[in-house]
Amino acid sequence: MNKLTRKWRKSHDDNLSLPALDDSPAMDTQEQEELVRTFEKAQAQQSRLWRGVFAAILFCFAIFLLYSIFQQASSPWELRYHAYFMEEVDSWIVISADWVAVLACSFAIIGLLRNSKYHRQWIWYSCYAGIILAVFWLYYMLRLPKFRWDVIWLPFGPLSGAGICLYVDYLLSESSDEIRKLRGYMYSYKAI
Repeated sequence: MNKLTRKWRKSHDDNLSLPALDDSPAMDTQEQEELVRTFEKAQAQQSRLWRGVFAAILFCFAIFLLYSIFQQASSPWELRYHAYFMEEVDSWIVISADWVAVLACSFAIIGLLRNSKYHRQWIWYSCYAGIILAVFWLYYMLRLPKFRWDVIWLPFGPLSGAGICLYVDYLLSESSDEIRKLRGYMYSYKAI
């Protein structure tokens, strides 16, 4: 029985061991270059896609805010989420706050779609505008007789949009850095 157990363990351990020699042949320098180029191309396509998706979401939110501005200017306090603040703030201040929200969304969109080394600054500007809006709206929301959870998007909509864009930009730049590292790991080899 002991002999059978040792034999089974030995055959079982052999299946789990790593090969002593590398079975895959070394890649030629040209093959390495082609592989890295395909990774760079795929990463660039993914980057454009996801930047476009989040820019489109922010654009839709900015269009909604423009509609909100138009409604507040044409018939003040008709929208429920603005009517909560009727006793607390003037109509022109609500319109101004919505314009700042549109500006914050625009900064984030520019930061996502701009292809320069300063694109991340635009997203940070959007974050700063979002922080100002969050403080403004939270101040007036806390002054209401009853806290309204249904308008929590007013203070945190532009700020979270900018934060998500900053995170997406960080993730995409990290994947780009990984591909640059891969290019640095390339070695010289000529197949015979």
